[in-house]
Amino acid sequence: MQSQAVRGNWGERGGNRPGARGNWSGGEKANPKMLVRAIRYTGKYQRLALLAYGSLWVATMAQLAVPQLVQNIIDAILKGFAAAQILALPANIQTLAAQRLNTTLAQLQADQSGATSALLFAMIAIVGFAAVRAVFSFSQLYNAERISQNVAFDFRNQLFAKIQRLSFSYHDRNQTGQLMIRATDDVEKVRLFIGQGLVLALQALVLLVGTLIVLWFTNHALTLVVLPILPVAVGVFMFFGAVSQPLFMQVQMRISALNTVLQENMAGLKVVRAFAREPQETARFQASANDLLAQSLRVARIFSFLFPVVFLIANLGQAAVLYFGGKQIIESTLTLGEWQKFSLYLVYIFFPLGQLGFIISLMAQASASAQRIFEILDTQNEVENKPGASELKEIRGDVKFENVTFRYFKGGEPVLNRVSFQALPGQTVALLGATGSGKTTIINLPPRFYDVSEGRVLIDGHDVRDVTIESLRAQIGIVLQETTLFTGTIRENIAFGKPDATLEQVIAAARAAAAHEFILEFPQGYDTPVGERGSTLSGGQKQRIAIARALLLNPRILILDDSTSSVDLATEYRIQKALDQLMQGRTSFVIAQRISTVLNADQILVMDKGAIVARGTHEELLESSEIYAEIYSSQLIGDVQTRATL
Repeated sequence: MQSQAVRGNWGERGGNRPGARGNWSGGEKANPKMLVRAIRYTGKYQRLALLAYGSLWVATMAQLAVPQLVQNIIDAILKGFAAAQILALPANIQTLAAQRLNTTLAQLQADQSGATSALLFAMIAIVGFAAVRAVFSFSQLYNAERISQNVAFDFRNQLFAKIQRLSFSYHDRNQTGQLMIRATDDVEKVRLFIGQGLVLALQALVLLVGTLIVLWFTNHALTLVVLPILPVAVGVFMFFGAVSQPLFMQVQMRISALNTVLQENMAGLKVVRAFAREPQETARFQASANDLLAQSLRVARIFSFLFPVVFLIANLGQAAVLYFGGKQIIESTLTLGEWQKFSLYLVYIFFPLGQLGFIISLMAQASASAQRIFEILDTQNEVENKPGASELKEIRGDVKFENVTFRYFKGGEPVLNRVSFQALPGQTVALLGATGSGKTTIINLPPRFYDVSEGRVLIDGHDVRDVTIESLRAQIGIVLQETTLFTGTIRENIAFGKPDATLEQVIAAARAAAAHEFILEFPQGYDTPVGERGSTLSGGQKQRIAIARALLLNPRILILDDSTSSVDLATEYRIQKALDQLMQGRTSFVIAQRISTVLNADQILVMDKGAIVARGTHEELLESSEIYAEIYSSQLIGDVQTRATL
């Protein structure tokens, strides 16, 4: 019992890293410039944009032509009806009536005979314009959707590539759920605006301007009655847009928080059930859901108030037009056909105003989401290739730390403090120390998972910051403590770093990692699916596959981060025997809790509070280091007996 307790204190790691990952909420206020920047992505698809917005213009023009045809129909019907009534009167009264109407009997006969043909022509024209509008509306909607889907495709790919490249310090500060929402829901919000909101906004603008031009030339006096309403409506929408954008930003933040709780519980479902925490986690999820519900209702309250205001403004405009238009009809300065045309065009003014509510909603959401997307895309990577970085050629494996100091955050306490040592080619370096002593940080620096705060890390005399990350990591094999397998087969997971590897090469790596035997026990062998995150395999099996994955690369530098922590002693012994041979000629860094690795190490570094407090071989440290002697006697001595038995 004592051995297990002490081993737990010395064996746990991660305390030197930031304990809590930050809940990145992004900016509280949406920046409209980010939405404009997102819209510029449509510039890559100029042909589709020409089709979409050209079709929009043609469809709108076809729509604007219909009220004029309706006026022609009404005027033709009224003229034909009036002519028929007059021509039915006695001859002497016909002449008198024609004189009073400032026309002739010949003209009245022409109006009567031409009414039916004029009606038929107008009806055919209306149907024709409707067909044109239908065809071009389809082209407008379909091509706008193609643009939006392509823009969303670009955003998702850029976000994924950026997230893959961002330094580990960035991921330490931000939650997985937050990043997932940006690549899914936020991208969809921007896509909806580009595919629908932007098209509706342009359509409303073209329809509104075109209608005002027609109305002005039809009846400028009545048009002046409508004009004062437009600035009022636009002002109302601008106000609601400014109010709603921060609210939508809060909605997206709460969706991210909800998604984070969901993602964490799905990943840790076994732990939740093992500790009977289902009620507490359910309450935690409900709390996040309640926050989202409350914020969504705030937004709904705003827009529930907006739309009645829109209709109120529209009804005020309609009432004004009814009054002044009615007076003109009474005064015979406006025909019934012109009045009907004006009424239809009036709908074309207030219909875009009604659409503005929906457009403002989409725009506010898209503006908030665009800012959250570009927050990631604009993030400066803390670890990236410097200008003029050279390719790291094949290396010997000489690794040197020169006065290395490291802090996870600027101004924070150093996790490593002026650490210096050298691992010669082919040497095995074992790292021992308590939680938070800096062991994991040391092995994170050669592959540039993080960059040093001070000092240098050299490989074959090259500062790792002076070579490209790709060429550096291609020569380093890594097996982390937390094993990650991907959906696919065992063979695909072993060949993850070398997809073109032959089956013989995969089997050789599996044999070296003591994985070949258990793989063959599965009915499908190397073609066995591993399930999500390797759920169909035991911890020891996953660890051995991860070791095989690293060995397949035949790296010059090998990093084993407690790589045998999930296997029993017998399996570990077999793995270690294979690793003893494979480490020959490779520089190896090992964080281990069992005696086998320590006994075989060429150099043991004992860490305490970010500094090397002792170094040497096993025999040298037993005599010179009290800390090492304590670790050996309390944590590792039991393994000596087991190893002897094996």
